[in-house]
Amino acid sequence: MNTNLTRRNFLTSTGLAISSLALRNGLCASENQPKRPNILFFLTDDQRFNAIHALDNAEVQTPNMDKLVGKGVTFTHAHIMGSESGAVCMPSRAMLMTGRSLFHLEKMGQSIPKEHVTLPEQLRKAGYKTFGTGKWHNGREAYARSFTHGGKIFFGGMSDHLQVPVYDFDPDGVYAKEKQYLGDKFSSELFSDEAIQFLKEYNDDAPFLMYVSYTAPHDPRMAPQEYAALYPPDKITLPKNFLPEHPFDNGELQIRDENLAPFPRTPDIIREHIAAYYAMITHLDAQIGRVLQALENSGKAENTIIILAGDNGLAVGQHGLLGKQNLYEHSVRVPLIIAGPNLPEYLKSDALCYLSDIFPTICDLCGITIPDGVEGASLLPVLRGKKEPVRNSIFAAYKDYQRMVRRGDWKLIKYNVNGEQHTQLFHLAKDPWEMNNLAKNPNQARRVQRLTNLLKQWMNEVDDPCNLDHPNWGLTTK
Repeated sequence: MNTNLTRRNFLTSTGLAISSLALRNGLCASENQPKRPNILFFLTDDQRFNAIHALDNAEVQTPNMDKLVGKGVTFTHAHIMGSESGAVCMPSRAMLMTGRSLFHLEKMGQSIPKEHVTLPEQLRKAGYKTFGTGKWHNGREAYARSFTHGGKIFFGGMSDHLQVPVYDFDPDGVYAKEKQYLGDKFSSELFSDEAIQFLKEYNDDAPFLMYVSYTAPHDPRMAPQEYAALYPPDKITLPKNFLPEHPFDNGELQIRDENLAPFPRTPDIIREHIAAYYAMITHLDAQIGRVLQALENSGKAENTIIILAGDNGLAVGQHGLLGKQNLYEHSVRVPLIIAGPNLPEYLKSDALCYLSDIFPTICDLCGITIPDGVEGASLLPVLRGKKEPVRNSIFAAYKDYQRMVRRGDWKLIKYNVNGEQHTQLFHLAKDPWEMNNLAKNPNQARRVQRLTNLLKQWMNEVDDPCNLDHPNWGLTTK
């Protein structure tokens, strides 16, 4: 199956504009700017889309992320496509690295086969030196072929932040178990130190990609005391959509993430969790600041594109949930900031986009061919200030019992758990906290049907194995 052709046909038929810009259109491939830019890519773990002070969150302190918001383009409606696994970060990172859609991954993203070219691999082929540190949740072989440099590499999903099992970079790509050891610092400091060291020692004329992949603010949330002290739980505001319990079984109420707090949730417990979450983010922000300062000190900042993104969001008390195994905004929307030479400053775009769009965007920015199999849409038109949408709808799925589609401000979620079906319809402009379900409003019946038809179209085009027309669609393949 030609996934690129299928994607383009579908997006054209639904009115979504795709930018597959050729080498000549790259911002950094002109005669005026012959030198390709460096790329510094920060990826955070479980950071919700608005867990940044400059993005309308008065309580969390993120001065360095705020500076990036001021220096670049913030995509305020960046999404993940969901997961077939409770480990949502695994397919999310695989989609980011390959530009592919959810059902075109291998083993739910647990590994990336050779035929799925990764972003750092493509940059490496184009002459970039590629450095990776921190979390890599998609197989050792894929890491080995992607990076020319690295250090403090964590192959896994989560760990104690003070005892992260890591590897030094192995140019042979073996990463034998006996070479693993425990890091001697807090995870965010450990990975930042490695990135700073790379910048200090780098003296090659070739451009570089630095992929700095943190395990924070993922639990266990154990920020250093000086950061935890910044957030007394009794000063934390409870989310407007706080609930003691989710109103119905969404299929994943007893997963590990949800069992981090007792049922029913209490306001005090949730405030404690939010306080710990914010403390982790502020500590992480300080470490990102150290890397950014090292970039400035290196003299390479003026020709470096900086990207900050998150692998998925987190409920932390919203809708009676703690985790990310759901399709509400708090879990499927993530931070995405792109800053760099010749890019707009302090621009906030509400364009609907995916993490998988980063791959073709970087290729276009650097004048590099987008490989076959990449299904994301380049965000270069938005970065150039154009107001036309990159796409006009978004789809997401969780396992075989939650499906979501969004067009404009309208969002539909469908559930099928053990034969019990639920439908939710939200108008996000008026109801950003997703508290007012309009699905049973007779005045919205036609809208529900139109969005359901769009959802079916998405499911068909992305090769979703579920069939919405079957009574047990959550358990039945086509």
